[in-house]
Amino acid sequence: MKQVIITGCLGGIGRATALLFVEKGWQVIGLGTREAPDDLDRTFGGRLRYLRGNIADAGTREALVALALEGGRIDALVNVAGVAPTVRADLLDMTEESYDRVMDINTKGTLFLTQAVARHMITNPIENGVRGAICNTSSLSAYTSSTSRGEYCISKAGVSMITALFADRLAEYAIPVNEVRPGIIMTGMTEAVKGKYDALIEGGLLPIKRWGQPEDVAAAIWALVGGALPYVTGQSLDVDGGFHLRRL
Repeated sequence: MKQVIITGCLGGIGRATALLFVEKGWQVIGLGTREAPDDLDRTFGGRLRYLRGNIADAGTREALVALALEGGRIDALVNVAGVAPTVRADLLDMTEESYDRVMDINTKGTLFLTQAVARHMITNPIENGVRGAICNTSSLSAYTSSTSRGEYCISKAGVSMITALFADRLAEYAIPVNEVRPGIIMTGMTEAVKGKYDALIEGGLLPIKRWGQPEDVAAAIWALVGGALPYVTGQSLDVDGGFHLRRL
């Protein structure tokens, strides 16, 4: 049975992605900050081995990789875990504490977990043209200015560069590395600004005039990781209802 590590696996995009991989017959090794719910095994059909911890912590990352290796090789890594600023503050008021928290989780954690997994993945035998696959979750904020959450934008731009760097470094090992860039997705992270985005969507911000759902992003991740695109690496797939079109 193939194995995938999915961070942020109990909420929003991560949960939808974990459920999809389970549906496809994979074993999921999941990381999250929440206490495991009582219905974990029932929800995921017994195919989610869960570790509670923070991706920003080196010990947590080491334990996550070790847990995956107990079941054999790591066939895929999906980096979903991420946080928004606790307080949306103007760029002129952004604090170092907020910057450090967001960057540690969104960028540093993604970077060093990818590094740790890659060191094992390069030893996998090649199957169907690849040794494994990696997908990072960036955001439209990687290229869109939001001056009330500058640390988040910077962190996601960093994730895009992490994708490019590892795509370059791991290509010789037949490990494609790509990313999805979600747009306005209905998750816990966007609940606090639902009214704002309802109005923007109604006003024509998106060509596809609706909120994105976690399942929309999960489907894109599966397309990049599930084996259908072995000759694609270093790509960003916008899952944003057409936001990136920059219409006049």
